[in-house]
Amino acid sequence: MAIKRKVIITCAVTGAIHTPSMSPHLPVTADEIADAAVGAAEAGAAIVHLHARNPVDGRPDQTPEGFAPFLKVVKQRSNCVVNITTGGAPWMKVEERVKPAAVFKPEVASLNMGSFNFGLFPMLDRFKEFRHDWEREALEGSRDLIFRNTFTDIEYALRALSEADTRFEFECYDTGHLYNLHYFLQKGLVKPPLFIQTVFGILGGIGPHPDDVLHMKRTADRLFGDQYRWSVLGAGRNQLPIAAMAAAMGGNVRVGLEDSLWIGPGKLAESNAQQVLQARKIIEGLGLEVATPDEAREILALKGGDRVGF
Repeated sequence: MAIKRKVIITCAVTGAIHTPSMSPHLPVTADEIADAAVGAAEAGAAIVHLHARNPVDGRPDQTPEGFAPFLKVVKQRSNCVVNITTGGAPWMKVEERVKPAAVFKPEVASLNMGSFNFGLFPMLDRFKEFRHDWEREALEGSRDLIFRNTFTDIEYALRALSEADTRFEFECYDTGHLYNLHYFLQKGLVKPPLFIQTVFGILGGIGPHPDDVLHMKRTADRLFGDQYRWSVLGAGRNQLPIAAMAAAMGGNVRVGLEDSLWIGPGKLAESNAQQVLQARKIIEGLGLEVATPDEAREILALKGGDRVGF
């Protein structure tokens, strides 16, 4: 019998894009983030991608102290791979964004591969009322916001985490970001297998059309050949359609409330696990199998959960 291909599901449980007033189900406190991550893992996510938030008003918190309480709990309660963001929030400097991963030395850290406009303000057309002043200010401020990820910033993150043997989820929001990653591969600052997350549907990056997905996949194939593992992230209502496309095309998928608050048209997802289960149905409906955390570690050549700093 042919061996079935294993599909890695990543779940990004809270992020820094959506604000607490947008959904009562968005995890904010350390306990909520830990429960969401463990629930996603139990539903089938091999990797959980984690941000921290201020427990009072929900604003992004990129201090190691913000991450410490839930990292330890997730490790105690689950065998899942923990991926710590180095993206933080778009208005933060790289030194602040990298610090939690540098302190806790996770198996995986995300890394954005280029600067770009990061337009969140269209969400103001849907959401009108906010409990905290910072929420509207952050969305409005994205009209004049460049998410800075220069070559110097990227190299800083790569070097800061190299000694810990942390590998990266390379987030590519447009075609040029793939070429940026190829540059660092040629320079020997990254090593295969590369875990490339192509991101679709953020205003300022590549769009969510199926042709855009095909274009990014073809470009990555040409640049990296068999040296990479492909995953996709579709923002908002694009989440599950793009996940289905990628799974059918040989890729891996990312879901979670960081990327979309929805489970269907006009229906808020009640948990991260609900989105994971929906992605799992799609994957298994295609005759494929969901990767376990240890299978994901083997596929991505990770160091193992016993070598992290939390």
